[in-house]
Amino acid sequence: MFKLFKYFRWYHYMFIVLIAGLIYGQVQMDLALPEYMGKIIILINQGIQTGTPQTSEILNEGLMMLLITFGSITATIIASFIAARLGTRLAVTIRHRLFQHIQGFSAAEMNHFSTPSLITRSTNDVQQVQMAVIMMLRMLITAPIMAFSGIRKVTSINLTMSLIVVGGVVAIIALISVIFILVGPKFAKIQTKIDDVNQVTRETLTGIRVVRAHRAEHIQGDKFEVVNTDLTKTQLFVNSAFAVMNPGMSFIMNALNLALITVGAVLIGDGLLGSNPIEGLSLQVQFTSYAMTILIAFMILIMLFIFLPRAWVSAKRINEVLDQPYTIHDGSSTFDDTSRDLVVEFKHVSFRYPHADEDVLKDVSFKVKKGETLAFIGSTGSGKSTIVSLLLRFYDVTQGEILINGVNIKSYQLSELYRLMGYVPQKGTLFRGTIKSNLEIGRREADEDQMIEALDTAQIKSILNEGEEGLNRSIDQGGQNVSGGQRQRLSIARALIKKPQIYIFDDSFSALDYRTDRLLRKALKKQTEHALTVIIGQRIGTILDAEQIIVLDQGIIVGQGKHHELLESCQAYQDIAYAQLSKEELSHV
Repeated sequence: MFKLFKYFRWYHYMFIVLIAGLIYGQVQMDLALPEYMGKIIILINQGIQTGTPQTSEILNEGLMMLLITFGSITATIIASFIAARLGTRLAVTIRHRLFQHIQGFSAAEMNHFSTPSLITRSTNDVQQVQMAVIMMLRMLITAPIMAFSGIRKVTSINLTMSLIVVGGVVAIIALISVIFILVGPKFAKIQTKIDDVNQVTRETLTGIRVVRAHRAEHIQGDKFEVVNTDLTKTQLFVNSAFAVMNPGMSFIMNALNLALITVGAVLIGDGLLGSNPIEGLSLQVQFTSYAMTILIAFMILIMLFIFLPRAWVSAKRINEVLDQPYTIHDGSSTFDDTSRDLVVEFKHVSFRYPHADEDVLKDVSFKVKKGETLAFIGSTGSGKSTIVSLLLRFYDVTQGEILINGVNIKSYQLSELYRLMGYVPQKGTLFRGTIKSNLEIGRREADEDQMIEALDTAQIKSILNEGEEGLNRSIDQGGQNVSGGQRQRLSIARALIKKPQIYIFDDSFSALDYRTDRLLRKALKKQTEHALTVIIGQRIGTILDAEQIIVLDQGIIVGQGKHHELLESCQAYQDIAYAQLSKEELSHV
């Protein structure tokens, strides 16, 4: 928890000192009120005994009590306001740091934590820390000051009655310690179970169409029921334990009051409390108020130690993310923009996913130059998309090396590497906003003419005519308000507008019909003729014009060459080709 305090600015600690000063003043003012109550009791007695009205003196004492109360309330409000601002500011900073750090994660780190867990850590866990910091800045400072000041007051009045207060404090500590032992370990489980609920909810909402199409609502419902019931049982246990705390503390405080009144009456009767019964009654009223203050202080302090473990767990989870080192390290080299050549080479590359038992790519080697198209084809799970992930440095190779212009891609700055590349993933990903804002992700300074040109090349210009908004047409999160083919073509347009030197199409034409696929490839050829193009494909028609086609099978290159060469020499390529087209159709290609 305290490790996160490093995100406070230096001047925030000055505000913390100010909070401590305000709280000290507030506590001293609160403790002064019983003394004025005692004075009022004595004034009333004097008026009865002497027959002299004490109204003005009583009003003066009452006015002082009002002024002190107003001062206490003012100090409390200011301290609470500053504490809330500091806690909120720390939460904002932590969320920002988490977001920035997570954006640098490779696929390996994302898989290590899981997306639902990262969402929980960035929201619920940060909120727990925020609430804990606000409580600490108020209560953790207030409780010791109240306890110390109250003890000093009661010991100055009567030591015998002070022993009763000690008994009350011990009883409070015993009650809350039992509750802490019962519920403390449950806090870590609650945060983990919230992760599980988020994961099932996210999975269901993301795949809601599939769930409905297969009438699988009961399957997802059962999954949610299991994790939700598990979370509910844990929370019920914690809340049930806390439900015992309030009546338990009320019983102890009332018992303490009764004991103080009884012992005080005995001491007053024996003349051991005050010089006369009225003064004894005054001291008893003051003592009871101070005793309640001490009990409340210890109660606050111990309750903090119950609630803070949950925040400690959340802080630990946050620090796990912030302390997670990057497996993909940024290089220092930049790309020479004056160079007209561009060569990408895989040299004996092998790759194994983290915690996997065997390689998914084995001794893959090839070289492709600017102006050429390199295509990969193979069965599902053959390693085609893995090659793209390695080229984009979502992962680093296990063995071998990847070179761009003879320089290992690990040596390049990531920003330089991504500047070279225009990437279109298998699943077209759009962000909430407009068509324009999604295209600006590719190139922020692009004007509307360039955007329309990119949309035209991607065979999606017609979308501008579907409404009056044009480029300002709204796009829902994930592009849920457009079709799969439109999402795919908008993703292609976003890559085109970037005008990169390397185009990477990871099975990006699978959602398109054959006619649109053909028209799009024809338009792309003009756009990408001076760039290096990498295509992952399932259709023979998508890749047959490539200068170099690589056939993969279980991570191994089993064929490499042009379409006609592979059709004659590679059995795996023949199987794929004849499964899609007849020999007669292939002869006319």
